[in-house]
Amino acid sequence: MTKTYILLALIFTACSGHEPPAWDVVAVRQQHPWGYYSGQVEARWENDGRQMTLLSELRYTDPEGVIWIAPAHSVVDGASIPRALWSVMGGPFDGKYRNASVLHDVAYDQKARPWKQCDRMFYNAMRCSGVSATEAKTMYYALYRHGRHWKRPLFSPDSGIAEDEVVPRAIAVTEEEDMAAARDWIENAKPSLAQIEARADGAQ
Repeated sequence: MTKTYILLALIFTACSGHEPPAWDVVAVRQQHPWGYYSGQVEARWENDGRQMTLLSELRYTDPEGVIWIAPAHSVVDGASIPRALWSVMGGPFDGKYRNASVLHDVAYDQKARPWKQCDRMFYNAMRCSGVSATEAKTMYYALYRHGRHWKRPLFSPDSGIAEDEVVPRAIAVTEEEDMAAARDWIENAKPSLAQIEARADGAQ
């Protein structure tokens, strides 16, 4: 009976802003394949109406156990999300997208990890926040196809990260039409992320 209560407690805390005890991280990952948050977005909107400054740290642990941090005092504006996608998802800080957008903005500003890893984090963080598979995959496609990418991460000599990256061309096509076609395909075909990447690469 005691074990049952413990498992129920873990189920309700993952993805809700509470970090599980270190001794049961593996169990939480198994129960929650999209990872979990520690903290929540607390921010101050700036006078320009576009940027907001984080008042506290937001931390997310992805399904592989990698920790992503948006530090307090970070300034974010949703710029890492292509504007063509805003008509599909609404503003990047609306509703369920907020946490993932904040983390993605900071990751794109820091460029400490390969952009592909940052985009995968964004997908997993959205799913953790309750975004549907179709919506999250459509956004993932948009980032992979139209996002602003970098060749290799910025890193310190002791970071051990030195992965070379190929930068896809962000062709100035009608992004809205591309997004609509991709969304229909995703909804009907239920593709994997690897299949989405292949489609985006083939459109270059």
